[in-house]
Amino acid sequence: MPSSDRPTVFIQTNHKQILGAIVSRYSMQRNSARPEAFDVHIMELSSYPYFKEYEGREYLRDGASRVWRYDDLQSFTPLRFMPPELMGYQGRAVVTDPDVFAVADIMELLERDMQGKAILCRPRSGAKRLEGVLATSVMLLDCPKLTHWRVREQFESMFERKLDYADWIGLKNEDRDTIGLFENEWNDFDKLTPKTKMIHNTKRQTQPWKVGLPADFVPAEKYRIFPPIRWVLRARRKMFGDYAFVGNYRPHPDPNQEAFFFGLLRECVDKRIVDEAFIREEMKRNHVRHDAFEVMDRLASRAA
Repeated sequence: MPSSDRPTVFIQTNHKQILGAIVSRYSMQRNSARPEAFDVHIMELSSYPYFKEYEGREYLRDGASRVWRYDDLQSFTPLRFMPPELMGYQGRAVVTDPDVFAVADIMELLERDMQGKAILCRPRSGAKRLEGVLATSVMLLDCPKLTHWRVREQFESMFERKLDYADWIGLKNEDRDTIGLFENEWNDFDKLTPKTKMIHNTKRQTQPWKVGLPADFVPAEKYRIFPPIRWVLRARRKMFGDYAFVGNYRPHPDPNQEAFFFGLLRECVDKRIVDEAFIREEMKRNHVRHDAFEVMDRLASRAA
């Protein structure tokens, strides 16, 4: 269990994104001048069995019913709200998705002056205003101020139709006075520049380690303005399956981001942080692209 005596980075994941989480953890430690000053803890969905118990049940999402799929690529997202509990509501934490990788020193964020706020994050889209949609894929948390975050209770509330997933994930039920903003570079959406602090390969269909694999995620459906479109999509899923017409994962449009990830993975292999046999097993499960070793070798030959 994490210790509240030390600031901790929490990386949420499930079985499909575990390799990304391991590489993310390595990037946090690798790119810090003081890796001994903080802990990194991977939160795996399988460690909390109650999530699987809800398989196939309907919950409230964006004003409509959706079916909970434990096996979905992003079924880990409720874990974003777990760190305060795991820290005993003490200390500071950063929580990230498994497709977020440190470019700069994470201690800069962990030691950030939060100016009394409970949460720091970035806008997901639009202008830098708290009234907009907030991105919770990377958050800095002051855990003592978040004692109302109780994941199991809130998760179950979605199935009782008391809590909308979109409102939960978007922090819409939080007191806006307790939320501050950090620079977008701490959660750079598919953008790698000299200013980037942490890169987030947030566009699921172009995640560099999944190119060529069949897509295994259910696209979001946000059609409150014209609900009939949602009804058509739901009928299509029931007829053809959850992942019908999603296609395959495609190459990332920025080759530098592919090179960045596979450079980190190559280091993990060389340092025996990740075993080659583990990667090959993930390939068999279609969690990792089947040419991962060829990509690493190609990048290594270019660097030589």
